Amino acid sequence: MSDCRYGTNGWILGINSAYHEPAACLIRDGEIVAAAEEERFNRIRHGKRADLLNPHEIPVNSIRYCMDVTGISAKDLDAIGFSFLPDKRLQANAALDPDPEPGCAGTRDGEERFHQLLLTVPRRLGDFLGEDVTSRFHWIEHHLCHAASAYFVSPFDEAAILSVDGIGETTSAWLGVGRGNHIFPLKEIAYPNSLGFLWTKASRFLGFGEYGQWKVMGLAGFGDPDRYYGAFREFVSYDEDGNFSVNNGVLQFRANRYDGYEQLFGPHRLPGEDIEERHRDMAAALQKITNEVQLALARYQHRATGLKRLCQAGGVALNCIANRVILEEGPFDEVFIQPAANDAGTAMGACFYLWNHEMNRPERSQLSHVYLGPEFDADETAAKLFPHAQKSNDIARDVAALLAHGEIVAWFQGRMEWGPRALGNRSILADPRRADMVHTLNEKVKHREFFRPFAASVLSEKSSEWFEFGKHAHGDAFMLYARRIRPDKTGRIPAVTHIDGTSRIQVVEAAANPSFHRLIAEFNELTGVPLLLNTSLNDREPIICTPRNAAETCHRAGIRYLAIGDCLVDFQQEGVMTENRWTASSLDNFETELLSQPLELTFRSR
Repeated sequence: MSDCRYGTNGWILGINSAYHEPAACLIRDGEIVAAAEEERFNRIRHGKRADLLNPHEIPVNSIRYCMDVTGISAKDLDAIGFSFLPDKRLQANAALDPDPEPGCAGTRDGEERFHQLLLTVPRRLGDFLGEDVTSRFHWIEHHLCHAASAYFVSPFDEAAILSVDGIGETTSAWLGVGRGNHIFPLKEIAYPNSLGFLWTKASRFLGFGEYGQWKVMGLAGFGDPDRYYGAFREFVSYDEDGNFSVNNGVLQFRANRYDGYEQLFGPHRLPGEDIEERHRDMAAALQKITNEVQLALARYQHRATGLKRLCQAGGVALNCIANRVILEEGPFDEVFIQPAANDAGTAMGACFYLWNHEMNRPERSQLSHVYLGPEFDADETAAKLFPHAQKSNDIARDVAALLAHGEIVAWFQGRMEWGPRALGNRSILADPRRADMVHTLNEKVKHREFFRPFAASVLSEKSSEWFEFGKHAHGDAFMLYARRIRPDKTGRIPAVTHIDGTSRIQVVEAAANPSFHRLIAEFNELTGVPLLLNTSLNDREPIICTPRNAAETCHRAGIRYLAIGDCLVDFQQEGVMTENRWTASSLDNFETELLSQPLELTFRSR
């Protein structure tokens, strides 16, 4: 190592858990080895509530997975990065809001309690790992971790970096530059001027709760943006110099009230109430102004830096509509978006900030795929869990035939994905040609709102024949852009065509996921359509992790077929899954054993 403060093993652990999406990532010598989000293990959406009372709850399952799957112990770790600066949060937020809820964020009592709980994390982590790690523990600023998560795993040696979310310690948008092994700030925008919180407040106002931002994005396609655009401009402003502001007297983010919003948009909607035209129009206007602000930020960065490449991170970088606007209308030639752009990704950023920026190490690991989570032996799993499963001589061909005949298939293969998208290893798949599939999946399988669109996974070599690409982007592999369907293909894939004529797509390369690529190729041979409807394998829960999760979700959602490895499970043959069968402690132990089997690791291979 170039810095004597650090060890010589090359192992670095990154952790996120201050707010939500707790996660862990492990790298060695600049190579990503393992990464996972806590929600996949504890089955709590977003891992835990974003609450001032729980920042000290570390992602023990994710950490255990990263450590056990590599066979290392705490003594092997050179450094541990945690993606938050407690002191900066306390100094910037205490007594900041004029009318916060008592004892909550923005109050002196709430912020001091949050700060004190955070400071217990190093000790709690040491207790969990069985070794004192305080000398190797590093607090790292939240948005620096977002920035590092995008730039250091990108294919660029130099790039502008844009990180936009709800809030870090106090920053809601961070603009900077990456050069070689280092990242440098250019401009920061602080709370309450927050695009992320605009979306969170809109989600609450529209009755979708704290984490319904993606519902708002889907609803936006059904609305008229011009009806309420002027209303948003009354309290949201931006300029061409990379500045934007939000009037918190209207936003009232840390208050459980909607006075300001209701004066502009009418009464707030309660969960379960009808969705009215004004709700659609409000969502559309929010999307429009988000597109404009994000584009203005990108244009400013280009002028200020003169660079041709951009890296994006932060929760707002998961907005696939705004991403397309930045890419196609913006000034950058190439854009890279970190697929786990939400707070989970800061665990990866913490690793690389320490390795590249602090330790000044040159080795970097381009994130060419997201398959970094647990893997299970398909033959052993099928024998234990599914005694009637059929071993297929050609699972891709058999599943493609089922899909072409209108069946819905759960596809469980290889290592679990990193990030919020199911990208062909923990997926529900269906025929995109069937218009009725949208209703079937939304109403009967996923049990979610009627307006939610479905994504398309398309063969890379055929993608330009079906979708319009003003510019190609690395994020197309991670389902981060809504692309327009080519006019000559309109009507052929209604199940993945949103009302605005776009589809959120995953461009599938054979090198990144050969089994999924071959499945789509087999479907193309049967149908002449080189893509599949792909949605996450879950039902009002986190994306599934284990074979047991898959079985329970298929049973609950009424999915007949599960393809796991080369085995095809027909749940009509398996019969009813009794409670005793699927919750036995022996089954828990079986999956724990599989989770802890060390990987065979080869470094510097990509």
